[in-house]
Amino acid sequence: MQKSFFIVLAVAIIGALAIFQIAPDLNGAIAFFTGAIIASVIFSIQSKSGTSAAASSNEPYTGPTMTLYVGNLPYRVHEGEVKALFGEYGPVNSVRLVRDRKTGRRKGFGFIEMSEAGAKKAMSKLNEYDFQERTLKVREAKSQDSDKTESQA
Repeated sequence: MQKSFFIVLAVAIIGALAIFQIAPDLNGAIAFFTGAIIASVIFSIQSKSGTSAAASSNEPYTGPTMTLYVGNLPYRVHEGEVKALFGEYGPVNSVRLVRDRKTGRRKGFGFIEMSEAGAKKAMSKLNEYDFQERTLKVREAKSQDSDKTESQA
């Protein structure tokens, strides 16, 4: 279940106890439902004010971008953790952690698309950075087209 459900439930119980203390002749079920309604209204107002800031941060960055190669990632790391790490240096559009086709396990490297200025900062700060007991290798990703032209030359 979601964390928000438990928060609303706890606030509803506290609200029911408070309402029951104010009006002891009120039925316990009515006090609980009144507390639940008040809690859900408060929680929905609070969550709406928080989502406007979160929605703007979830919009993809539209300026100049750069794709970074990140090597020596821990195998247990998730996209969200990598996005949070690189997000400290600039807006992150996407995180792709490479998996083995046969086993489905992560291979320990991936690609991050982010703003160009943020990518340059992240490259300088996170290269040779210890992340979950692994030393990251961060470079600018080479496109597959440039690899093909180099091999043909």
